[in-house]
Amino acid sequence: MRVLFVASEYAPLVKTGGLADVVAALPKALAARGVEARVLIPAYPAVRAALGPGAGAVDLGPLHGGPARLLSGRAEGVSLLALDAPHLYDRPGNPYLGPDRRDWPDNAVRFGALSRVAADIARDGAFGWRADVLHAHDWQAGLAPAYLRLGGIAVPSVLTIHNVAFQGIFPADLLGALGLPGAAFTPDGLEYYGQIGFLKAGLVYADRITTVSPTYARELMTTEFGFGLEGVISARRGVLSGILNGVDLTDWNPEGDPALPAPFSVRSRRGKAQARVALAARMGLAFDPARPLFCVVSRLTRQKGLDLLLAALPTLLGRGAQLAVLGSGDADLEAGFARAAAESAGRIGTQIGYDEPLSHLMIAGADCILVPSRFEPCGLTQMYGLRYGTLPLVARTGGLADTVIEANAAAVAAGVATGFVCEPDSLPSLADAIDRACDAFADTKLWDAMVRQAMRHPVGWDASAARYARLYAELSPA
Repeated sequence: MRVLFVASEYAPLVKTGGLADVVAALPKALAARGVEARVLIPAYPAVRAALGPGAGAVDLGPLHGGPARLLSGRAEGVSLLALDAPHLYDRPGNPYLGPDRRDWPDNAVRFGALSRVAADIARDGAFGWRADVLHAHDWQAGLAPAYLRLGGIAVPSVLTIHNVAFQGIFPADLLGALGLPGAAFTPDGLEYYGQIGFLKAGLVYADRITTVSPTYARELMTTEFGFGLEGVISARRGVLSGILNGVDLTDWNPEGDPALPAPFSVRSRRGKAQARVALAARMGLAFDPARPLFCVVSRLTRQKGLDLLLAALPTLLGRGAQLAVLGSGDADLEAGFARAAAESAGRIGTQIGYDEPLSHLMIAGADCILVPSRFEPCGLTQMYGLRYGTLPLVARTGGLADTVIEANAAAVAAGVATGFVCEPDSLPSLADAIDRACDAFADTKLWDAMVRQAMRHPVGWDASAARYARLYAELSPA
């Protein structure tokens, strides 16, 4: 079985969120199931550098006003195909935003081209390789299933929704530039309130739809979480599956993580204590293992509920706890956490930006990781926390609800509790969960039992990769 992944991110080369981690990790897990996956991504500068001068290359001719090539090589253990069109992708920084932090004005063309080339590869093959199934990820690849179906290309497709809040909506007058037929510009096709909907197109034309957790699959069919696409998704519920994301157990392994001062495991956690010392020094926190240390590794946005966390800081500090924050996002939240660190020096540490090794150190060295999202399709940081014995405190939504077992009386008695759960978009509930986490931390025996249970909780890709392999086999049984 051969599967062509189409995506706009690939960790660690280009990453703005969990999409990049999934696109990098799932092909490796599928290989053990007999599925050969290749990943088509734009040839951003970091991608070209990773493939190096030895990459295979095929000239594609002109593409939206400039020359284009298809590159082939391996990076981070996966076979990549890279669409090399410098006029579209040779831009530094965030793959979607310009220096002014606004969307690049030609994003429709940039990612429409990615989808179109994906369909061409599905039809014709590339470098002697041909896909049995095309697997598109999020709106940036959403037109790929449309190009297949509208072009009469008999390759089945899967669309995975990583976050329905981002849909790729563009003016209708781009229809011709994108090579899309006017006859498909209807409410049953590409049209979305008078514009072109990339994600909607994928939802309409893909043979199967998946999303990244069972709970999020159900939530997407409601007005609260569907972001205007709940009707389209509900109409296709017969081909919708919620398949939980996993984490790469090699990259996220406390027994061999090069970002940590010392390894640790569920059997011996001395290395976790050393990570706590290193984290306190790195973030300017007073070292005090008697105080619970919370961490945040996240985009700083309202979606992630981090405005609620700012409002809950009096509760956290009132319990004597500490907080380490790593992330970037909304300017007001960046300023809020920077101000909190200045006002509570030694108790709150904030670093604005993204730092992959520091994220590993934070998740290893903290006691509890906060993910109070208003909605969360899956979430990976809570699973990293479980893997590293850093108990998650999460909102009851999406994949957070599917991966964390609340430390209520029954779960504690049964020895299965792995974290703390609050209601989404509720400051009182978040403050109460922080209190409960602090109470549990004070009970050394209970906390130790929960840490051991968390570290044993399965968070890898095995079960989910098996589900994807079955799905592909159903689409292309030969």
